[in-house]
Amino acid sequence: MTTFELDDKALTLPITQAARTIAQQFANQQPTPESAERVRLNTLCVLIVNNYLQMMNIPTDLRSSNSWNPVIRMCADVADLELPGIGSLECRPIRLHEQFCYIPPETWEERIGYVVVQVDESQLEAKVLGFVRSVASEELPLSQLQPLEALIEHLSPAPQSLIPEAVNLSQWFVGIFDAGWQTLESLWNQPEFAPAFAFRSRDVMEKIPANQQEPFVRRGKLIDLGIQIASQFVMLIVEISPQIDQQVSVRLQLHPTGSQNYLPPDVKLTVLDQSGAVFLEAQARSADNYIQLQFRGEPTEQFSVQVALNDAQVTERFVI
Repeated sequence: MTTFELDDKALTLPITQAARTIAQQFANQQPTPESAERVRLNTLCVLIVNNYLQMMNIPTDLRSSNSWNPVIRMCADVADLELPGIGSLECRPIRLHEQFCYIPPETWEERIGYVVVQVDESQLEAKVLGFVRSVASEELPLSQLQPLEALIEHLSPAPQSLIPEAVNLSQWFVGIFDAGWQTLESLWNQPEFAPAFAFRSRDVMEKIPANQQEPFVRRGKLIDLGIQIASQFVMLIVEISPQIDQQVSVRLQLHPTGSQNYLPPDVKLTVLDQSGAVFLEAQARSADNYIQLQFRGEPTEQFSVQVALNDAQVTERFVI
């Protein structure tokens, strides 16, 4: 990466009077001119990066940093900035026209990354050039720096997707149901999801025949496919019934809701096994008012049901 490219990606920030005052105070505590200059530059860099991270709404804690400890400042070349709950970020200075940044060996461990700051005191400004996650030598070539966007991504990891608990179908037989799973009547009693044509409730019941000699449980849940801007709901119906061989019969249906007589064309209903492989799949055509899948499973067997249309996808997890 050339100097021009670094300048193009760098963030220029002012060196404030407050930062210069603190840096000089820390420098005045040092026993030699060399250590005083080192501490002054390190402190400026820490304060510059601190201001930048605060602008990005990333919490910092100057007072918990080693660079804010007068004893450690005197004994070690440190320019760290503590980020609560994340770790310690090293903020290293370079002068104009330098192509390498010096990284002291005492900072090679217990750091979550290294930020390089180019200090131009003649212009009272500094450029935050970029960062690296780790180092293994005292000279860091500026060509190895990643852009600041990568730093923010590194410090703000994407939140982990919350994987919902699997719906325990065996509990349905004793009247225990997970949130969202309702009787069909209660779903259709909601005006916005009322059937588009008369007797849909009776029609659905007829489309899901059950052996009257065996107990069965049937529940439905609204699935929001979120097509474009307006929400579009479909209804996933699950019916289970025990079999004489200890297996459980599972029947799935997908229905339109509200004013829609037909399912959206190409909407898919898929059953995935415990490994995530496709086990069964059905896809709606241009005038399907429901699609259906049926299979049997063993007690404790896990599977997922996926409803998908274009880029929209909703997955429900189950255990028998």
